[in-house]
Amino acid sequence: MLACLDLEGVLIPEIWINVAEKTGIEKLKITTRDISDYDELMTMRLEILKENNIKLKDIQDVISTLSPMEGAVEFLNWLKGEYQVIILSDTFYQFAHPLMKQLNFPTLFCHNLTIDSSDNITNYVLRLDNHKQKAVEKFHELNFKVAATGDSYNDVNMLKTADYAVFYKPPESIIKEFSDFEFANNYDELKKCFESFLNNE
Repeated sequence: MLACLDLEGVLIPEIWINVAEKTGIEKLKITTRDISDYDELMTMRLEILKENNIKLKDIQDVISTLSPMEGAVEFLNWLKGEYQVIILSDTFYQFAHPLMKQLNFPTLFCHNLTIDSSDNITNYVLRLDNHKQKAVEKFHELNFKVAATGDSYNDVNMLKTADYAVFYKPPESIIKEFSDFEFANNYDELKKCFESFLNNE
């Protein structure tokens, strides 16, 4: 049995929102909760970084101040005792390492950034387009059953493909648009959701 979790908004704070608060650039607060087209979102972010001369280190400095959400480590530790856990995220390895350390290094599948010699983020390289859904499809081919959780539009295809799915603290727009999904508002509720799927298997 596999549990596939999104990272930002489920276990850790939204990195780009924290960068926005540090820099005062409001448009960096826009995330996959607001824009479903990931390429559109990342193109906008890269333009903002270039216009404001924001380097990789500037973002990493913000990330170094962040911690997992309250209760996330305990929830993840419990989950790893019941499921094999894989984090499927649209973040980047150059961002994630400090936070993965605080989460005791769960398995993470995400993307990479292209960095030039001046520490500018010039582009991003997807591991695979729509990689969350495709990962779940491949896990099915390996005869795994998959329970999944996420909080944003970029998690929808993963959740639809999983054998069991629950949104975790999504915005109101997602609650209205995907009312047929289950929703959890805290880790206790999320734990009960995962327990329920185990008990029904």
